[in-house]
Amino acid sequence: MNVLAIETATTVCAIGLARGSEYEVRLLDDERRHTEVLVDGIASLLKEFSLTPRDLDRVVVDRGPGLFTGLRVGLATGQGLASALGIDAVGVTSLELLAHGAHGSGVRGHLVALVDGRRGEVFAQVFSLTDDVEAESTHLVTTALDVAIEWGTSGRPVTMVGDGAARYADVLAPVPNVEVLSATIPSLEAALTIGAVRAPGELRPLYLREADAVANFTTRQRPS
Repeated sequence: MNVLAIETATTVCAIGLARGSEYEVRLLDDERRHTEVLVDGIASLLKEFSLTPRDLDRVVVDRGPGLFTGLRVGLATGQGLASALGIDAVGVTSLELLAHGAHGSGVRGHLVALVDGRRGEVFAQVFSLTDDVEAESTHLVTTALDVAIEWGTSGRPVTMVGDGAARYADVLAPVPNVEVLSATIPSLEAALTIGAVRAPGELRPLYLREADAVANFTTRQRPS
């Protein structure tokens, strides 16, 4: 099975390709230029492995939560490929990919995946990493300070991962029972692994919050 994975939920634009048990992952850009680099990056990767889009069996897309514009680019590209080629589309979340990536690197115990949501907020979800990865909470919008207080108060050892954890490491790392990992990109290897077995379906974005442009407009229009 040939599987293409698309990652645009964060500032990073990355893709992955699975050909049976062989995986190839490429970081295309880390400066939010998803629109400019994604399609050409996919074409280049396929050409390198002597494949065409019609050789793909399914496409996997990170549907969020993450940055509004990036998500739209990735989802539109993935859905367009699936529709044009008549292949399956599979949605995964940025938070579960971070958790599975940490699990694959050997992390065990409680883990909080944090994606930077800007505006001083993070998108967060708690996981339990044992022999498998299990979600302990739903995904939510919160702040790094609230996460630090919650886990600092609990005293339970916990690992935190994602670009949200990295951005607010000065808030999180001082908590004695917290370890902050350096990994910030949702795992493309996990996307390919999960995407190969998960049931296909409609690619619906997981925004959790309105777009920045809408929020800014609402703030400007709010009566004083």
